[in-house]
Amino acid sequence: MTDHELLEMFHSPNKEKAFTLLIEKYQQRIYWHIRRMVQNHDDADDVMQNTFIKIWNGLENFRADSQLFTWLYRIATNETITFLNSRNKRATISFESNESTDEEGYSPSNYIQAESHQVDGDDIQARLQKAIDSLPEKQKIVFNLRYYDEMPYEQMSDVLDTSVGALKASYHHAAQKIEKFLLGEG
Repeated sequence: MTDHELLEMFHSPNKEKAFTLLIEKYQQRIYWHIRRMVQNHDDADDVMQNTFIKIWNGLENFRADSQLFTWLYRIATNETITFLNSRNKRATISFESNESTDEEGYSPSNYIQAESHQVDGDDIQARLQKAIDSLPEKQKIVFNLRYYDEMPYEQMSDVLDTSVGALKASYHHAAQKIEKFLLGEG
């Protein structure tokens, strides 16, 4: 079913059915968009639930000035940013200052598996995720949308309400920072 057909159905007596179909169509893409930014499944579920509540409440007034998909991503992105800002405000003590030590004075970060020199896909993915997490919030969002979602800059511009040139610059800076991080220079 096309977005246009979904919107027409939403404005008919089949409103709930249209919304169910919309969720089925976009739920997975929106979940992974959110999950890449919040990292945690439970947090992603919470943000996704808030996102779909906002979509339900706003869909009646959706004017179709942009594509439905773009509008959904904008809501998901804004809800994720709101969640991350709220979480960052609550986190008053950093992990480093709260790190515990055992009787010999070793902290968890001191334990290194020296015997394991092989690199597997999970290790590479974990390092890439650490590099992405080290980015400023805007660069992280731009990188995720471009790298994982393969979203064109023009569509990103609609989602993030930013110029294409600024998005290209953000992506370029993010990619450079990730490269430095992965090469051990960051």
